[in-house]
Amino acid sequence: MSDATIEVSGLRKRYGATAALDGMTFTAAPGRVTGFVGPNGAGKSTTMRIILGLHSADAGRALVGGRSYRSLRRPLRHLGALLDASALHPARTGRNHLLWLARSQGLGRPRVEEVLELVGLAAAARRPAGGYSLGMRQRLGLASALLADPPAIMLDEPFNGMDPEGIVWLRGFLRALAAQRRAVLVSSHLMGELQGMADHVVVVGRGRVIADTGVADLIAAASGDRVRVRTAAARPAADALAAAGAEVALADADVLTVRGLPAERIVAALTAAGLPFSELAPHRATLEEAYFDLTREAVEYRAGAAS
Repeated sequence: MSDATIEVSGLRKRYGATAALDGMTFTAAPGRVTGFVGPNGAGKSTTMRIILGLHSADAGRALVGGRSYRSLRRPLRHLGALLDASALHPARTGRNHLLWLARSQGLGRPRVEEVLELVGLAAAARRPAGGYSLGMRQRLGLASALLADPPAIMLDEPFNGMDPEGIVWLRGFLRALAAQRRAVLVSSHLMGELQGMADHVVVVGRGRVIADTGVADLIAAASGDRVRVRTAAARPAADALAAAGAEVALADADVLTVRGLPAERIVAALTAAGLPFSELAPHRATLEEAYFDLTREAVEYRAGAAS
């Protein structure tokens, strides 16, 4: 398999007065699933479209296996991509959609049948794609991305429209592709899915990279020195711990997250105040928590509270 690395270096792009990309730089390496996450307007879609040669950058470069996508003679053999599952001819059957793509890449019908089976669409291959559900269109888009057996895969929100069975299948499928030494770059807003699937994560905001690290390392950093305390007297316990010098947050009706006091001092403070607790353990952050911590100042569009 040829070099699968997707390399983005110093990308800059402006639309009038708006800087969509401001030095975007990261690498999606072979053998791992790289999550590509950020708020709406962070520059994810623009970056992916530049990688595919659909937009031009004002500065910087985007390479697939060391070459620009536009320079590749048969690009689907190098990078398979799914950006918009609805970008297909609605009257064309699923099979004919793939046959049309296959001809452009010098591929025959056997490979089309193979990928239809691979993504679970063989039984629906004769139906017009316009009648497919969103989840089925996602599967057809994935089949298109895999058609030429490329060493790199890039997917934008591939879980959208998937039912629970489809989500579980896709999660395992993408991990299997990475295990074949492919580079898998996945943009998604579903942090729970990425936490159980991605090895690496690139967090972006306002057109630049905020964090580029392993998922486990990011979660460990977000967990920090916090301690989780479960107590039936959450409000009085929070007051007692704050008086002892801790930074306390109410995580749930009966759960506190405590920072700034070691476990033994938390126990001492609660015991001295005569307050009960049933659980005390190191806090383990989720990828979603880590993401919100990182992007709090990078959100471009923020909704108001419901009245």
